[in-house]
Amino acid sequence: MLTDSEPTVNSKDLGRVASMGPNSPSREHGLAESFPLFSPGALLPCMIVTALFFLWGIPNNLNDILIRQFMKSFAITRMQGGLVQSAFYMGYFLLALPSALYMRRFGYKAGFVTGLCLFGAGTFLFWPAALIERYWCFLIALFVMASGLAFLETASNTFIAMSGPAETSERRLNFSQAFNPLGSITGSFIGTVFILSGIELSPQRLSSLQASGQYDAYLHFETLRVVQPYLILGVVAIGFACLLLATRFPKLRDDGPAEHPSVPILRLLKNRNLLFSIITQFFYVGAQVGTWSYFIQYIQDYAHQPEKTAGYFLTGTLCMFGIGRFTSAYLMKFISPPRLMAAYSFVNFILVAVAVFHPGWIGVWTIFLTSFFMSLMYPTVFALGLQGLGTNSKVGGSLIVMAIVGGAVLTPLMGVIADASKHLAVAYCVPLFGYVVIAAYSLFVSAQSEI
Repeated sequence: MLTDSEPTVNSKDLGRVASMGPNSPSREHGLAESFPLFSPGALLPCMIVTALFFLWGIPNNLNDILIRQFMKSFAITRMQGGLVQSAFYMGYFLLALPSALYMRRFGYKAGFVTGLCLFGAGTFLFWPAALIERYWCFLIALFVMASGLAFLETASNTFIAMSGPAETSERRLNFSQAFNPLGSITGSFIGTVFILSGIELSPQRLSSLQASGQYDAYLHFETLRVVQPYLILGVVAIGFACLLLATRFPKLRDDGPAEHPSVPILRLLKNRNLLFSIITQFFYVGAQVGTWSYFIQYIQDYAHQPEKTAGYFLTGTLCMFGIGRFTSAYLMKFISPPRLMAAYSFVNFILVAVAVFHPGWIGVWTIFLTSFFMSLMYPTVFALGLQGLGTNSKVGGSLIVMAIVGGAVLTPLMGVIADASKHLAVAYCVPLFGYVVIAAYSLFVSAQSEI
C-alpha cells in the first residue's frame, strides 16, 4: 500500500494562514511577500511534481496536432476532429472525483503513481489502434491517457497549492504551472516535426491516388506517424512512476481526517467562491483548448500557409504562454492575482474580438498573443477556488479539475459553428464569451476581498 507517512510539514505561520481565504486583507495588500513560497521539507517532492507539469503538457498540446492529422488520415470533418478533445477531457471529467477519493484514502503518492501508470497504458494503446486503423480506437486510447492525467492534475495542483502558506498559494502554483507550457511547446514541436508529414493533397492528386489504388496506403502512412512519439511518452511516464515510488512525501495541511466523513460535495458547492471557480474553469479550459485546437486551421484558412508553417505558429504561441506564466508569477508579488487576471481577461476579449471580425494576418497575430494573457488563468482560478477548504481541498480540487470537461464540450461546439457557418473565425466567439466569464469571476473575488 502506498501512503504518505513522513513527518508533517508546518511552519509557525502555517496554522494562522491555513484558514485564510481570498478575502484575506494581507492578500490584497501584497503582504504575501513575507511568507515563503514553499514550506521546509516540501521542496524536493515539489520539484519532482513540478516536472510532471512539464510531462503532461506534451500530450495536452499533441492533441492540437492530432486533430489536424486525423482529419487527414481518416478524412473526417472539423467537428469529428474535435472529438479528440472530447475523448481526452471526458477522461478528466469522469476520473477527477474518484482520484480525489482515492487520494483521501491512500495519499498523494498513490495518486501520482496510479496516474502515471494509467497515462502510460493509454500511450501504449496507440500502437494497436494504429494497426486496427479505426478512429474510435485512438479515442479510447486518449480517454485512458486522460484518466491518468486526471489523477496527476488533481494531485499535482492540490499538492503544490498545499505545500506552503495559503498566502503564497497562487504564486506557488503559477510558478510550478509555468513549466507546463514548456511541455506544451515541446509537444507542439514534436507533433509538427514528427507527426505532420507536410503532405497536403490537392483534389487532383487525391483523385490520382484513389484511381491508382494507393490512397489507402497513404492513409496508413499518415496514421502510423502518430505512434512513435506516444510510445516514448509512455516509457517516460513509467520512469517517473518509479522515481516517485522512491521519493519521501511529507504530510500537508490538507492531510488527516476530513471535517465530514462522507463526501461533502453538496456542502462544498454551497461555497460561492468554489462554485464560481468551477464554472469559470469550465469556460477557461474551453477557451484555451478551442483556441489552440483550431489555430492551425485558422492560419491555413485566413493566412493561406501550409500545415508545417501553421504548426510552427502554434509552437510560437505556446512559447508566449510559457513567458506569460513566468511573468505572471513575478507580477503577483506586486498585484493581487484577481486584479491581474481581470486585466488579462479584458485584453484577451479585445484580441479575440479582432480575430473574429478581422480574420487574416491581423487575426492570426491577435490569437497568437492571447496565449500570453491566458497563461495565469488556470492556476489562479484553481488556487483561489481552494482557499478556505482545509481538509476538503482534495475533493474541492477534483471538482475544479472536472471543469476541464469544458474542453470536451466547447471545442466540438466550435467545430459545429465553423462547419455550419463555413467561417472558422465565427467559432472564436466561443472563447470570446469565455473571457467574459473569467473577468466576472476576477471582479467577484476582488470585490469579496474588499468587504
